[in-house]
Amino acid sequence: MPEALGEDSAEGAQHGGVQSVDRAITVLEILSREGHAGVSEVASEMGIHKSTASRLLGALVAREIVQQNRERGKYQLGFGILRLAASIPGRLSLVQETGPVLQDLAAEYRETANLAVLRANYAVNVDQAMGPATLATQDWVGSLTPLHATASGKVLLAALPAEERQRILGETGLPAFTAQTLTSRPRLEKELLEVARTGLAFTEEEYEIGLNAAAVPVRDHLGKVIASVSVSGPSFRFRPKEQPGLLESLKQAGLEISRRMGYPTTT
Repeated sequence: MPEALGEDSAEGAQHGGVQSVDRAITVLEILSREGHAGVSEVASEMGIHKSTASRLLGALVAREIVQQNRERGKYQLGFGILRLAASIPGRLSLVQETGPVLQDLAAEYRETANLAVLRANYAVNVDQAMGPATLATQDWVGSLTPLHATASGKVLLAALPAEERQRILGETGLPAFTAQTLTSRPRLEKELLEVARTGLAFTEEEYEIGLNAAAVPVRDHLGKVIASVSVSGPSFRFRPKEQPGLLESLKQAGLEISRRMGYPTTT
């Protein structure tokens, strides 16, 4: 019997520990959302006693994860959070976090899904998931593709400061790959404004005859665009603007990868 009581006691302590961790995380979420809050506000939102809220805040203050504004008595996130956050980007692998999402996209729409990043004035494809369609056979991984003529490239270009974009396009120019390639700087800039506004980029046979694509941005924990995710396929069957559900799924894929890289989302 004593042994059984000991097990129950250990289980109860474990449950209490998990509850405390859950409550501490909730406190951090409240402070992140509101910017600052007092003991009464935290207690009220969490439905706990003020003394419990005070103990939680005190423990977080002791670890410098939360700090108290001495003038107003309110609590806010502390510098300890920055130390923790600073260690995240280096530990997250963009390709590793993206793989499952690309696989889902490729399987759902039966086309090729790619992840691209900006490297040396080009969009470089660093990961790919092949759709089951028999024509989806080209391997784009490692390929350097032009920014102005690809959907992923347009996403990456649209996210750059104007000076950096001007430098890159000044060095690469706007060479024509097909009759559909945008070679007019004003037309390209106008399209990039729309890409930045909507979070969607398209190409219709602009890089290769018979190839269409759509792309969305991937953001890091600071909201900076660090990559783009695209779906591409033969133009005779792949028309992303007309395909029901595809653009929303592509946007959600970009948000999911961004979330995995630390970007705060509401989805």
